[in-house]
Amino acid sequence: MAQADGPQAPRPLSEVRFLTVAEVAEVMRVSKMTVYRLVHAGDLASVRVGRSFRVPERAVHDYLRGAFTEAG
Repeated sequence: MAQADGPQAPRPLSEVRFLTVAEVAEVMRVSKMTVYRLVHAGDLASVRVGRSFRVPERAVHDYLRGAFTEAG
């Protein structure tokens, strides 16, 4: 049985925090266009709401964790 606090533990939708593209850009310190490119390429999970996109906060953390490399 999987632990509830594991890295892939599902959370109730009511507990998921969704960020706007502008908020994601601010967190990642990139332009909004870069966020749109990541979303359209499928590299960053998102939900389309009308003509806007919302990105689960966890998706941002997962992307950054996967993109992180050690210099050296």
